[in-house]
Amino acid sequence: MRVADREKTAERLLKSSAEKFYDPEVDIDWSAPLVDGLFYIPEHRISLYGTPLYDSLTVEQRIELSKHELASIASVGLWFELLLMQMLVKVVYNTDPTTRHAQYALTEVADECRHSTMFARLVERIGCPPYGPVRSTHRLGKLLPTIGYGPAMYGSILVAEEILDRLQREAMNDDTVQPIVRMVNRIHVLEEARHVRFAREELLRGMDELRGFELPYQKWLVGYVSMMITRTIINPAVYAAVGLDVREARRQALGNPRFQETIRWSGERIMSFLDEAGLVGKPGMHSWRRSFLIG
Repeated sequence: MRVADREKTAERLLKSSAEKFYDPEVDIDWSAPLVDGLFYIPEHRISLYGTPLYDSLTVEQRIELSKHELASIASVGLWFELLLMQMLVKVVYNTDPTTRHAQYALTEVADECRHSTMFARLVERIGCPPYGPVRSTHRLGKLLPTIGYGPAMYGSILVAEEILDRLQREAMNDDTVQPIVRMVNRIHVLEEARHVRFAREELLRGMDELRGFELPYQKWLVGYVSMMITRTIINPAVYAAVGLDVREARRQALGNPRFQETIRWSGERIMSFLDEAGLVGKPGMHSWRRSFLIG
């Protein structure tokens, strides 16, 4: 895979960032009413869709569940963006700040600050708790900016960003989804395209610079973090919002072939890229399989 010159890529991305960016405080009408009867994520992407528990729900309960699952996805996305910002700042800390590379990394941090605010406002607007990851994962996440470096760091960033990106691209064009959700998705998709380009090229450069003995750790880390992301995206507490037994609902969701297929579908492009880059394999395969990103 060809990689462009680092400074030339950063220069192009800086120009694109200056020409097209959104301020969620200005560009989204947070006072716009929610529309009765519309879902918050496409119905077939709800984690329980197709299970006996889902069949037992009324239409109103299904819409309510979609709202809480959106809140979970948005707040988990916010949590991971906070980790991403810490990792990017660590990169800049050790980089010449006069380079376009460092300046674009700082620009991406600014983008992620706005995205985090946008996700927080969305959760607040739809009236749901900011679920975030379960407590154990939240604690483990604190380690990532410390232990994450090189290709695995960028690979982890890409898994989180590209899974969310594919889900949002579908939802933003779905007329059954709330307009305010579609607008948030549209803004995030547009700006994340720059971040994905930056991270993909940095990952490939990192693989070229990697010493042989480091590769097993890089494969393990990206696989483990990816499993954390996919297992965390739907906080089990969402099921209580529609009166379901949390443990049973979680069991049916994780065993749901449709939900597993949603995860595989959302990660198709990034998994192909990571595999071609040489980051998918032992000792990370157990985590990859548990993540549902590999069948």
